Amino acid sequence: MGADPAVLRIGNASGFYGDRFDALREMLTGGPLDVLTGDYLAELTMLILGRDRLKDPTRGYARTFLRQWEDAIGLAVERGVRIVANAGGLNPAGLADAVREVAQKAGVPVRVAHVEGDDLLARGGWGDGVLTANAYLGGGGIAACLRAGADVVVTGRVTDAALVSGAAQAHFGWRPEDLDQLAGAVVAGHVLECGTQATGGNYSFFGAHDLLRPGFPLAEIAADGSCVITKHPGTGGAVTPGTVTAQLLYETAGARYAGPDVTARLDTVRLTEEGPDRVRIDGVRGEAPPPTLKTGLTRLGGWRNEVTFVLTGLDVTAKAVLVRRQMEAAFDAAGNRPAEVRWTLARTDHDDAEVQEEASALLRLVVRDADQDAVGRVVSGAAIELALASYPGFHVTAPPGKGTPYGVFEAVAVDAAEVPHLAVLPDGTRIGVQPAHHTQELVRLPDPPLPGPLPAGPARRGPLGRVVGARSGDKGGSANVGVWARTDQAWRWLAHELTVERFRQLLPETADLSVDRHVLPNLRALNFVVDGLLGEGVAAQARFDPQAKAVGEWLRARHMDIPEVLW
Repeated sequence: MGADPAVLRIGNASGFYGDRFDALREMLTGGPLDVLTGDYLAELTMLILGRDRLKDPTRGYARTFLRQWEDAIGLAVERGVRIVANAGGLNPAGLADAVREVAQKAGVPVRVAHVEGDDLLARGGWGDGVLTANAYLGGGGIAACLRAGADVVVTGRVTDAALVSGAAQAHFGWRPEDLDQLAGAVVAGHVLECGTQATGGNYSFFGAHDLLRPGFPLAEIAADGSCVITKHPGTGGAVTPGTVTAQLLYETAGARYAGPDVTARLDTVRLTEEGPDRVRIDGVRGEAPPPTLKTGLTRLGGWRNEVTFVLTGLDVTAKAVLVRRQMEAAFDAAGNRPAEVRWTLARTDHDDAEVQEEASALLRLVVRDADQDAVGRVVSGAAIELALASYPGFHVTAPPGKGTPYGVFEAVAVDAAEVPHLAVLPDGTRIGVQPAHHTQELVRLPDPPLPGPLPAGPARRGPLGRVVGARSGDKGGSANVGVWARTDQAWRWLAHELTVERFRQLLPETADLSVDRHVLPNLRALNFVVDGLLGEGVAAQARFDPQAKAVGEWLRARHMDIPEVLW
């Protein structure tokens, strides 16, 4: 347990389904904790679990969590650390039973509860082919389970931040109207939810920190909702205002960060470095949540296939033209052309290269269709038959296959009052969790005034990333790119220079898409939301970087005229 009873110490041991297996044990043994959370769900994960459930109705949860629990059950009980995880996925009741069974076999008494009601598939009306339909619940069900004495709480689809805010709500006795406190815990939860992204992972300035094995983060939350983000002593990575800022910008948009319990105002967040690996977050204001809940729908969208042709040495453009003409002719001859055919040429080749791979470019063909036959032999057979009949040096990165299914994600809004949010307590009692009584429609805030621009002066051409960091990610078919400055001077320049127009110029893929810029002065940050960049979402794999993980780093690599005072 934490040393200070006025502070709730909440850690994180998983940022996604497949994260570091040993993290749960590491967090339990690394230092004092009151609650340990694990985030296992993402848009793509729900599709994977949906396919698991089709094969076996008793599945549908993250089995990795169960193996971690088997490994660490004795430690958690011995140290009095409560576990809260959304690993229940599509079957939280099934996972709760499995957790009890593990505890019984180990001879360790454990009170297990779960949260359900998010699964809306049976309600119907979603259209053809929907595999999963899950509302994003808030922290109320988690809080009810913990108040009833649960040692372990497993949930289905709750918001990622609810794992933390629900635990804090139970510990401090916050009421639904305690919006500022709830907002502070939601912000803490958002920082923790992606695990080591808060301790230096996926961080623009990674070279300044030891990232061999970064530790997982924890938050010391106070009764007023403020917190300190830190990590266990002696673990790798770092917690700095920069690492926390990067995570705050990840998969967010504007100043209003809406959730089921509260809308947190990101424009009120204040960060203060208290010491090594300690960053205080305070000042967070909360507003009433919207009247609807985000509900994620996944469906099997069809079939896809992919072939990557390697073009080496001279005449790369001409080689690409030839193989495209040959493949297109094969589609026409077969009379079964895929519904979508997409070609991209990545000029990874270098002149006069000493290494063959560095002399090669990659021509990528991606096809999609509702019919598996249209992306199977039609594509793979045509590619293989070109082996001795196409451009010189013909080869591909991997043998083409029969095609694989792809998924589609869609987010819709459902009236919160129509979603049966239920806490199933350790004794089996089922308690309904009421939606927020006071709500307000989510409206975009006008941008705040910008700081004064830097005085005119000499500039030097160079990469934007010399003076700013970035973090990007996905939300359905949209991508967000958060960009922040590390100094006040750099912020004065960035706020005026990186307009939507300049953003589109630097990233030509966004030129014809909707781009919205949000200004967050407290974080010295701009957040760009690009609609449609990712097609129908990560599961559709419509793009080379389907989750937009590296769009921010692409932006940092683009060159601009940067004032010399910032170099």
